[in-house]
Amino acid sequence: MASSGHSRNFYMPPYRVHPKHRDILNEIQTTTEPSTAQPVKTQYHQAYPRNYNFIMDNKEVCKQNPFLVLMVPVAPNNVAARDAIRQTWSKESLVQGEVVITLFMLGLSKGGDVGKLQQENAQYHDLIQSDFMDSYINLTIKTMVIMDWLATRCPTAAYAMKVDSDMFLNIDNLVIMLQKPGIPTTNYLTGMLMTNRPVVRSKNSKWYVSEELYPDPQYPTYTLGMGYVFSNDLPEKFVEVSKSIKPFNIEDAYIGMCMKKLGFTPTSPPDPSQFQAYNAKYNRCQFSKVITFILGSSQELVNYWTDLKKPGPPC
Repeated sequence: MASSGHSRNFYMPPYRVHPKHRDILNEIQTTTEPSTAQPVKTQYHQAYPRNYNFIMDNKEVCKQNPFLVLMVPVAPNNVAARDAIRQTWSKESLVQGEVVITLFMLGLSKGGDVGKLQQENAQYHDLIQSDFMDSYINLTIKTMVIMDWLATRCPTAAYAMKVDSDMFLNIDNLVIMLQKPGIPTTNYLTGMLMTNRPVVRSKNSKWYVSEELYPDPQYPTYTLGMGYVFSNDLPEKFVEVSKSIKPFNIEDAYIGMCMKKLGFTPTSPPDPSQFQAYNAKYNRCQFSKVITFILGSSQELVNYWTDLKKPGPPC
């Protein structure tokens, strides 16, 4: 959940929605399943990703049959974060012998420069944009749109990771972890596990969720949103099951709810110490062993990566 927060000390509606979608929100659509006599009611809601459309796409990148797809939610105007990632952990497309691709997921921004984004995409072919409003409160929509893209555009990939734009990602260690014998290829979700986490009811918190949106006092086990890894069969299942799960604005806990409803639980990584949130200071030896760290700036990412990759043993 590391993103620029819009913390307010008053109640906000859970979603800001693109005006053309307002008329379909909360509409009950009745669909009749051919195999049963009973009509099945499905509630389509704001976070259901097929309410939205991709207005910039790069679906051909998956013709390479990637082993791993890194999906990075990022604000449209945050070019610095994208450039730092392109210079560091997304630079190599072949990692430990496996094809890895990195894509950036954007929504719409007020006053966003469409021409600049198109130019950037023409240069790098790594932007995907959908027509929801890009804001902290809409992270659940953004995450579900990522899942929809993976399910519809890249179903042959083995694994995917949702990874925030302010992350240090040791991509070699991640691929080595996924290559380990015994790592599941289906229904697998791993990262930094959050267990028995209470729902924040304080209205002045960035993570506030009302009882109306989420009545239970605590979340099911979920993986911290900074970076979680999953087998690529799950996105289609998440999109499908999300139809029946009321959306709320804590995207990683929402994915935890999807897992619970599907009857699955997130798995602890082989070495949980590799998924770190914060570190006190840079240490080359330590950074050579982890998979994730949350950083303070894009410049830090470039500096740490450059140091980590210099010749000589890190420890």
